[in-house]
This record gives sequence, C-alpha cells and structure tokens, in this order.
Amino acid sequence: MTGGAGGIRGRWGDPGKYAHVERERRFLLAVPPAPSAVTDTRTIDDRYLVGTRLRLRRVEWPDGGREFKLTQKVPVVRPGAVQGLITNTCLSSAEYDLLASLPARVLSETRFGLPPLGVDVFDGPLRGLVLAEAEFTDDEEARSFVPPPECVAEVTDDSRFTGGRLVETSRRELLRWLAEYGLPRATS
Repeated sequence: MTGGAGGIRGRWGDPGKYAHVERERRFLLAVPPAPSAVTDTRTIDDRYLVGTRLRLRRVEWPDGGREFKLTQKVPVVRPGAVQGLITNTCLSSAEYDLLASLPARVLSETRFGLPPLGVDVFDGPLRGLVLAEAEFTDDEEARSFVPPPECVAEVTDDSRFTGGRLVETSRRELLRWLAEYGLPRATS
C-alpha cells in the first residue's frame, strides 16, 4: 500500500501521520574531537525495544539535566541523506522508567557538539567507533554540505552504521568494518 508522508504505508498504518522526514549524513572520524573544539557534551543511552521500531533515549548533561524520549524511525531504502520518517515523544522520568522495563538492546555513547556535527564516541564493544552526524532541513542543504577534513569516510549509505544495526554489532564485526574504511587503529 502507499500513502501518507513519502508514500509509505502498510502493516504499520500511516507512519507519516505524525512524523517528519529525517535528513542526515554520517561520517567516520579517526579520533574523537579535540576538547577545545567541543561546544557541549552529553551522554546518551539508547534502548532499542526488542521486536519494534522504537528507541527509548535517556540523555544526561554534565549539569545534571536529563531528557527522555521515545522515538519511532521508519527507514527508507534509498541512497542519500533522507533516512526515513521519525517521530519523537518527550517523556517524563516515570514514563521512561516504565518503558525501560521492556526488553531492549542498549547502545551507549558520549555525544560531543562540534558544529555543524554531533560526534558520537561509543562505549563497550563499540569502543573506538567515532561517528559524526550532520542534520539538514532540506535536500539541497544535505547535498551541498561539505564535511570538515576530520571526516575520514562518509557512511550515510552504509546501514551498518545506524543505531539499530550497531546495537547488535559485535566487537569483531566492528573492527572488520572499520578496517574496510582504513581505520584499523581501533583494535584495543
């Protein structure tokens, strides 16, 4: 079936009814950003709820501030910056705690603001992965974006470097993928 935003419709109904188009490009970096270049820092724990397209996010800032969100992502399978449709719902702490009791796979990272990029440095089995994202409001802005020189390779069209895939990735797989992009240094 077709219909709704972007012509996506099917067993999940019309995912575009409350969603907006997500436009982003992703890049690998060889190293985390220099602290002097960082404008803000926060830690992120993403819980990918098993058997769903839902992500439960907890964000914590150094000053103790917190943010909780439930996100649904409906991906599109086509190259380029349009990643699909995204719907976010802000949650209270109690709502987050209730949903956090559901089975999930967890992905943890520290996000550094390095305008125009958000740079994620991952923990656990993904340590050594430094992934930058730039978000855009329209297609022309996405197409004309020139990544800064610290971006080693663009991985926008490599679905292995999406949160939903990374949360299932083993250390061995990650090291193999990074080596494909000339980044074997993450072997520790």
